[in-house]
Amino acid sequence: MRMYLLALNPTDSVTEGFLPAAARLGLDVTLLTDQPDAHRSVYPDIEILECDVRDFRAVVTRISTHHRPDAVFTNSDHLQTQAALAADYFGLSGKDWWVTLRTKDKAEMRRRLASVGADTVWSTEVTDLAGLAGLDPPYPCVVKPREGVASEDVVLVDGPEELVARCTEIQSRRPGAALVVEEYLPGELYTLETLGDGHVRHVLGGFHTTVSPPPYFIEERLTFVAAHPEPVADQVLAQLDALGVGFGACHTEFVVHEGRARIIEVNYRAIGDQCDLLLARLLEIPLFEHILRTHLGERLPTDLGARGDGAARLEYPCAESAGTLTVAPAATELTVDGVQLTYRPLREVGERHDVYHTNRDFLGVLRAMGTDQEAVDKAVAEFLDGQRWEIQR
Repeated sequence: MRMYLLALNPTDSVTEGFLPAAARLGLDVTLLTDQPDAHRSVYPDIEILECDVRDFRAVVTRISTHHRPDAVFTNSDHLQTQAALAADYFGLSGKDWWVTLRTKDKAEMRRRLASVGADTVWSTEVTDLAGLAGLDPPYPCVVKPREGVASEDVVLVDGPEELVARCTEIQSRRPGAALVVEEYLPGELYTLETLGDGHVRHVLGGFHTTVSPPPYFIEERLTFVAAHPEPVADQVLAQLDALGVGFGACHTEFVVHEGRARIIEVNYRAIGDQCDLLLARLLEIPLFEHILRTHLGERLPTDLGARGDGAARLEYPCAESAGTLTVAPAATELTVDGVQLTYRPLREVGERHDVYHTNRDFLGVLRAMGTDQEAVDKAVAEFLDGQRWEIQR
């Protein structure tokens, strides 16, 4: 069976998760990408074809002129609609393209939730900066790209002058990009991870997310939550139902304030930044195989057999200044007092970077798993205290 996998840049989810899972399933993989050289340097044994994967017509043509597909899949935020359209064109299992569109487009997501009475948030699109003068949003409010990812160019603003300045600044980096201005939703930030096949939907748990101080929203720490309180989970699932989400993997970010759960954004794919790798090991399930099987048209088991006693945390050391990384720890795996620690560098010594106020500032990621949260937290703290990251300006 042949799976076409759409990708932009290489990611840990594909390299360490989906491609090994595809091999275990015995799939022939053809990777379509607009960055073929980057992928060939990571996995030279995979068939890689150059394609303008942002254009669904180019994807359909590339597949039509190659081997017959059995699945079209992507874990990229940017390519969900293209993959959905291609899968539908070839009569294959996949996500509904209108659902991938309304989850990727943050303004459309707000309109959809409001139109069906699931949740109403003050929100508006900005395509022309001249229109900012007529806006009267509730302050503080949040500005973000309509189709952005990873908290890039997401910022909290406190007044009209700052709103104009931030929107101008973002559009200078993203010429022509549509922005969303919406009310700030207070509360603790969480995620909900789900997996469905269109008939059954499994909740895999989620994470409690610690973000940087305002005005930016950098995810610095995620602590595993085996099960959210039932009223909270029910509210989030009802909003996902309103959006039509239910096939394959979905990573949903939401806040809880005074018992009310409100979606921040829906990423209609598996959670990234190595959280998916941790989740598969923590739950002891073939997570990546399950996701791929849904796109092959197979039904999920009614019981995934997931382990229920795990505790985990991910920590992301961040660069606080621009410059060249001169000292950093190497990749490490060790077990301390029953806690499994896995550290992976995300930036090479000798690399120079600016400060982006996004996950591109991550210097590395530490994954920790055990059965006791206090032991996990202690092991993480002790490991990080023993490491050094130095940046020369």
